[in-house]
Amino acid sequence: MKRMKMFFRFDKEEKWLEEMAAKGWLLCGKGLFYDFQRCTPDRCTIRADYREFKNREEFEVYRAMFEDSGWKHLAGSKSSGNQYFLKLRDSCTEDIFSDERSRAGRYKRVANAWLCAAIALLPLMVVYYGPGSGQRYWNPAEWYLTPGLWELEGASFWWAFLFETPFALGRGVGWLFPLAPLLMYLGYALKAWHLYKDAVKGRNT
Repeated sequence: MKRMKMFFRFDKEEKWLEEMAAKGWLLCGKGLFYDFQRCTPDRCTIRADYREFKNREEFEVYRAMFEDSGWKHLAGSKSSGNQYFLKLRDSCTEDIFSDERSRAGRYKRVANAWLCAAIALLPLMVVYYGPGSGQRYWNPAEWYLTPGLWELEGASFWWAFLFETPFALGRGVGWLFPLAPLLMYLGYALKAWHLYKDAVKGRNT
């Protein structure tokens, strides 16, 4: 079964995954969708981390470290970022983190990942919004491509103008398309950074 949801807080995501396991659905993969497989309904402990690795060896060492401590790796890959673990033994601690600082560090790593994604878009911004683009984006007359449109008169003009206007509007707002993901990535980075700061403050209160 696949489910699509979005979480900003790890604790809420963990709680939801535990509720799904209690209903008989255990997490087995995570991409754009959460992938679940049938399991015996059970109350369990699931914890989430966020880490990316330079190579496969580092990733396997990371997984082995948790499995040796009694936590089964449920989902995540070397470059996926999101990593999920299932507690296997009652004797294990209730968390995969040793203290509040390391737990809060998840949000800092998420913020850095979104910031890197935003930075990767900057070359596209330079090309798309560089010199020479101003007239194309800010002059509505440039949105219309019908040859000689502005020299037409009467019904001929209005027919051609009204026919092309929907297409012209699409070209006119096209300048927003590269900007939208940049703003989205920056927004996600800022949200994760605020969650990190809140978590750190919580450690000191």
